[in-house]
Amino acid sequence: MDMLQNKKVVFDDFLFTDSLLNLETGGDGRFKVGRNGVSKILAPFDRKVEFICSDDGQVMAFVQSSMGYPALYPFLPARIDRPVQAVLMDLDGTSIQSEDFWIWIIELTTAKLLDDPKFSFAEEDLPHVSGHVFSEHLQYCIQKYCPDRSIHQAREYYFEIAHYQMQEIMQGRGRVGAFNPMPGLKDFLLTLKDKGIKIGLVTSGLYEKAWPEILSAFRQLDMGDPHDFYDAIITAGYAIRKDQAGTLGQLESKPHPWLYAEAASVGLGIEFDQRSTVIGIEDSGAGVIASRLAGFATIGMAGGNIEESGTLPLCSAYCRSFEQILQDIVE
Repeated sequence: MDMLQNKKVVFDDFLFTDSLLNLETGGDGRFKVGRNGVSKILAPFDRKVEFICSDDGQVMAFVQSSMGYPALYPFLPARIDRPVQAVLMDLDGTSIQSEDFWIWIIELTTAKLLDDPKFSFAEEDLPHVSGHVFSEHLQYCIQKYCPDRSIHQAREYYFEIAHYQMQEIMQGRGRVGAFNPMPGLKDFLLTLKDKGIKIGLVTSGLYEKAWPEILSAFRQLDMGDPHDFYDAIITAGYAIRKDQAGTLGQLESKPHPWLYAEAASVGLGIEFDQRSTVIGIEDSGAGVIASRLAGFATIGMAGGNIEESGTLPLCSAYCRSFEQILQDIVE
């Protein structure tokens, strides 16, 4: 499926298809079909979220957490009202091609935890070390390869390695082709600007990770300072280190809705009751869920893990290029 037709009201129907897993229990055992008004429990293939459906038609989304902090959110119908006021875009995999670089950083981190410089991921590891926040990627690696090591130690190694590699790139050295703009990004962004549509950049990456990426891409595109171009840039904040305050970005990032909610409400000044004029663009299952839980209709970008994660039914459209996406946004 390349493109789905625009719908005035979208995605309630996904709850009535066979595109999701049917579960008997959910919410870490808190909910069971047939008890307390629960009519069905559904989940995409990656089980990152479970939809708890009630007899009265209400749906709650239980977001899993490998870090031990799950959450329960209302899952609201999404629709697209025109004219579209704003587009909120993911960074990695949607705006920038960088996934291979960050998988490599996780791989280097795991190698250091194992004290094995020759370590490399197996093919089966790849879905677990991309598409979500790095703390969850590291938790997977610890559980599989080095259960005697701590997430705290893994994060320290990760920051050390990532900081060094990012500085190398900013100095014109480092891994060649680490960050490249997605094909058609410049024309897409300029067209949105020309139409008076606000643009927000929304990423689960920490600022120190995200900023060099988008800056590198804008340099290649000769588009100046990203701060001057975007109407809002929302990242997961800053890492908690000695004498430095952090954020909830690594615990409550995508697939939680807060980054998208903050981008629209605080960054762009769009009230919750106007959310149907906002469209999210994502290439990952976690991002699709985050955008939907924030109340926004979402367009999926091919090339990520949307199909593999099983979140395709939550997308209003699924596109292979920015040109296709423009057709869906600008009529």
